[in-house]
Formats: sequence, structure tokens, C-alpha cells
Amino acid sequence: MSIAEETDPFLWLEEVEGEKALAWVRAQNDRSLKILQADTRYADLEAKALAILEAKDRVPMPGFRADRVTNFWQDDKNVRGLLRRTTLEGYAQKDPPWETMLDLDALAKAENANWVFKGSTCLEPEETRCLLRLSDGGKDAVEVREFDTKKKAFVENGFRLPAGKQDVEWLDADTLYVGRDWGLGTMTESGYPFVAKLWKRGTKIEEAVEAYRGTVKDVSAGAGVWRDADGKVQAVTFTRYVSFFETEHYLSTDKGLQRLPFPLKSSLQTLIAGELVLTLEDDWTWQGSAMQKGSLVAFSLDDLKRDTANAKATVIYKPGPRESIEQVSSTRNRLLVAVYENVKGALYSYAFANGAWTRSKLNLPANAAIGVVAARNLDDKIFVNAAGFLEPDALYFGDATGGTFTKMKSLPPRFDASGMQVQQFEATSKDGTKVPYFVVHKKDIKLDGANSTLLYGYGGFQVSMTPSYSGTVGKLWVERGGVYVLANIRGGGEFGPAWHQAGLKTKRQVIYDDFAAVAEDLIARKITSPRRLGIQGGSNGGLLMGVELTQRPELWNAVVVQVPLLDMLRYDKLLAGASWVGEYGDPADPVEGAFLRKISPYHSLKIGVRYPEPFFVTSTKDDRVHPGHARKMAARMEAMGLPFLYYENIDGGHDAASNQRERAKRIALEFTYLARKLMD
Repeated sequence: MSIAEETDPFLWLEEVEGEKALAWVRAQNDRSLKILQADTRYADLEAKALAILEAKDRVPMPGFRADRVTNFWQDDKNVRGLLRRTTLEGYAQKDPPWETMLDLDALAKAENANWVFKGSTCLEPEETRCLLRLSDGGKDAVEVREFDTKKKAFVENGFRLPAGKQDVEWLDADTLYVGRDWGLGTMTESGYPFVAKLWKRGTKIEEAVEAYRGTVKDVSAGAGVWRDADGKVQAVTFTRYVSFFETEHYLSTDKGLQRLPFPLKSSLQTLIAGELVLTLEDDWTWQGSAMQKGSLVAFSLDDLKRDTANAKATVIYKPGPRESIEQVSSTRNRLLVAVYENVKGALYSYAFANGAWTRSKLNLPANAAIGVVAARNLDDKIFVNAAGFLEPDALYFGDATGGTFTKMKSLPPRFDASGMQVQQFEATSKDGTKVPYFVVHKKDIKLDGANSTLLYGYGGFQVSMTPSYSGTVGKLWVERGGVYVLANIRGGGEFGPAWHQAGLKTKRQVIYDDFAAVAEDLIARKITSPRRLGIQGGSNGGLLMGVELTQRPELWNAVVVQVPLLDMLRYDKLLAGASWVGEYGDPADPVEGAFLRKISPYHSLKIGVRYPEPFFVTSTKDDRVHPGHARKMAARMEAMGLPFLYYENIDGGHDAASNQRERAKRIALEFTYLARKLMD
């Protein structure tokens, strides 16, 4: 037994569905819900949130399946959702003639199950056979079933896999690559599969033949099938995720597996025009040529097949000092790259001919968050979403080769933005680094330090915090006089891999310093004051909240801690925690463990310190970040006589909500709490 276990009186709360643990959860839920739901504002906030989330005039975000447009839709009548489709011409209509393929509510009722749809993988190019992923209550673990889109029904005696954390890839109509729990010793310490097998139709899953094996120390390992625009298989690769940020790729050949020459810190993105495209997360020298981290690089797949050691690498894109790649996708003939410059987006289209790449900027709104929603491999048609803090999502349709993009659909405003504005400022962190952040507020606010302000952050895993339109934040917070702030702190990907790597492992304190610096800058500008300043973040952002609660309690009067990591001495022992050692460090390592002990919120609570009353939000069904983190932190605060509020959704997964009604409830609880702390 480790020292952390010997001295932890709340280990029993790690038993996710233990009788004693759930009794504690229900008691805390009852206590906190009585407080928050009794507030006169709660019912109105919940009704407004639900109206926004279930509104019939939302943009039905499209996907391409062969020549059809698909959409997954939830509303007040379809709580679990509809999987539906129409033609491209039909989708362009104001009210598309949708054809329902699968009704999740009907399926859940028929099977007496709490199904949550987690997406599908379809066999190209026809895409009439799909592998649907169904989750119990929102868990990452999914059941996989084969679905026939022509018959709009599950395939009788088709491919079916019981629930688990698993990966599936089509090789052909009768063959799958499957990574799953094959029995003792086939799952990594992180709880993911590392053995991929080839499963033939008509055989039992137990008869699947092993194709690749990683190691139990990997994060995971599995197969990838690379197809051309016509759906023909061009290559099969196997990937070892050595750590969360390091991968080894192996190409399947007639002579066996060949290690591809890519650096460990790189990510395969797409296959286009015979070129295998990857992003670099580290500086790399290949055949005497130095390439910068954050760059986009291509290799000829034929060259790799012939001679991996002598294959030529071509740099497609090299980022500037405040630039980063946010997204890479492809159509039949074009490579699409969404680039952010100082956290403002643009979309570029690349053509490959005669061994060279040429690029053009697509004609889309400036100063907006830009992202490819769907790209079709039948041709070069794409859907692109553009949005801003005050500009509702607008869906543009056009051709990746260039020309005019048409606004096909747009989200009606969910709040009155006419008197609001967005500003971008920079804070100076403790080490002198300039940290940008966005501020959204009414134009007529007084700079007197009295504005109720919500500061949001994440700061990890190279995840960028880009501008987005949130109807609930606008309606429930800014429209009511609140100020909303989004911090672009280190640990994220806003300025490429270097911005992320600056806060890895024992360097992580800079992330927390950045966030505190943004708060101090807001206070110095008299936008707000500690009395009126609240913070919010989830998952890794929940860890950020816990650290800021314990390190800088004097800066905040409200802290919303969503699905958090908080016990940093045992995080690697809980669910998927071991996969994040590359981000946080190893608690068993003397140096890294000492640092983690220093920042661990669970271990940093001190008697005699005045902490703001936090609100912990988590989910029993979260099988990614263990609910024990929030439970134990709250229980320790309870034992110390410290105030807190707590809500654990019995369902919901890592989002702490599995449908729009649960989501509206969570949002209303959070904004009721924030109003009580910052507006009263």
C-alpha cells in the first residue's frame, strides 16, 4: 500500500457505485440541490437553458455519408436523439425532408436501456454499412453494432461487440480490425486495448486472429486503415501510443511490419493524393533538413512502401510565432488546414501537383472561429462553421478548390448582443510571458471593479480555447450584466506545441501562474474584483480550478469545479489516469511526485485558510475522470468544516450530462451558484 493510500481516509469514495459512497453522494446532492433549486432564479435559468438547448431552429450540423447528408438530433420529443439523413438538395431547404434511420428513444425503450449515441464508423465508399457505438448513460465504454443504412435496421447476425473501451476499423465488408479487452493481460494500465485482432464475418469473436500487439505500459495500441478518395485501401498501419503525446507507427507490408520514420511526437492526419500528412509536435531533422514543431509535413506513401529510410519529407506549412494549426482534413483533391493567428481563425486549401503543394485562402468570414464540419470525398464539397462570441454559428457551403461560399444555415441569436462587445487583452505572467485573453461584456459597463465576472480556462493537452458562440453563457450571464472571460493560458494549443509543452509535468506551475495573471490583470483594469470574480473549468480545467482554489483563494469568490482531477498522487491509479502521465508526470517518480504533491488540490487544503465556497460537478458514469476526485475533495472539505456545494449526476459520462434536459439542469445549477456568489 502506498503512502497516499495509507494516509487517505476517503479511499472508500473511490468505489464508484459502492453503497456507502452512493449514499454519501445522494446526501450531498440533496443538500446542495435544496439550496440551489430553492433560489428564485433557478427555475427561470433552467427553462431558458432548456429552450436554447432544445430549440427547433438550431443548426442541424451535417455529416457526409456518400451522397447523403446525415445529422444526429436531440430535442424535447427526441431526448436521446434521432439519427437521420437527407439529400444535399434537401438539406439546403429551410425545413429539410429528414428520413429517420434510427430512433434512440425507441431503441432505449424497447431494450429498457439508457442508450447514449457515441457516433459511427461506416465502410467507404458506399457507406451503407456502419458500426454504431452505443453507451450506457454516457460512458466511454461502448457497445458496437452493425447497422444497415438501406434497411434502416441493425444487421441480423451482423458484427456486434459487447460494451467496453474498444476500437473498430473496417478492412472490407466482411472484416474488421478490433481492439478490445481480450482477457487477462490485454488492456493497458490506462484501461485501453493494446492488442488488435482481425475478425472475419461469420466467426466468433473468440476466433479473431491477432494482428498487432503493443505493451501493457502503452496508453493504447490499434490499427488504422488508410483509403483513397474512392474507398480503396492503400495502407494499413498499427500505432503504439507510447505515451499520450508519443506514438510509433508501423506499416503493414508483404515483408511484415516496417517502422515508419516519423518522430515520436507527431500525429498522422490524412491521406490525400497519395501523400501521408502529419503534424509535428517537436522540432525534427530528417535527411539533413530541420523542421519546426507545429509544422505540417507530407510523405509519399509509395516512397514509404519502397524504402522508409530514404523517403522524402515535404514541409507543407510552417507556423509563424503566434500561429498554430487547429484542424486538418481533406476532400477528394484538397488538403484543408484551419490556422489560428493570435487565436483568430482562417481556412486554407492546398493542392498537390508535380510534387509540390500550393495554397489558397478560402473566402470565409474574418475574425471568427473557423472549422470544417464535413468534407466529402466524392468531390471537393465542404461545410464550414464560422462563429464568434457575439456572432451565432453560421454554416457555409462551398468548394474546397475556392470560389464563393454560401451561408446555407445560421443559428438565430439566443441573446441580445446589440449592446455587447468583445475585447482581447494580454496579461503578463510571473515569468514575463504575455498571455492573451478575451473579454465579453456590455459596452456600458463601468470600470469600477464591481462587475460580476466569470473567467474560464483549461490549460492542458494542447487543447485550444477559441472564440465560440454560447447561447447559454450569453443569455444566462452576459445579458444579465455579467462579464465572460476566456483565458488562452499555456498548456493549450493556441500557439502550437511549444505553448503546450511549456507547461508539461514539473513545468506546470506556469499554467496556474498564467491563469492568476489574467485574474490580476482583470482586477488591475478594474473590470472586476475578487469579490465579484468567479472561475470555471472542467476535466483538466477542473484540476486548474482546484489548484487556483488552493493556491490563490484570495482571488476568487466562486469556483465551479467540473468533472475534475484533484488527487494528483493517485490520479494514475484511477480509470484512464495512467494515460496522462505524459502530461502531468509520474507520482512514483521522486522529482515529479514531489511536484505533484505540491500542486495536488486534494493535498493542499489547509486548516485556517479562508477558501471560497466551491461548487463541485461530476458524474457517476464518468469512466474517464474518476468521480472519486470530486468526492474525496468535497469530503475532505466537509471534515475540515469548510463550505462547499456538490452535484453528481448519476448518469452523464464525462460531460456530466447525457441529454439536453440533464445538460440544462447542470447549466442552471452552475449559473444559480454563480449568481448567488457574484451578483448578490
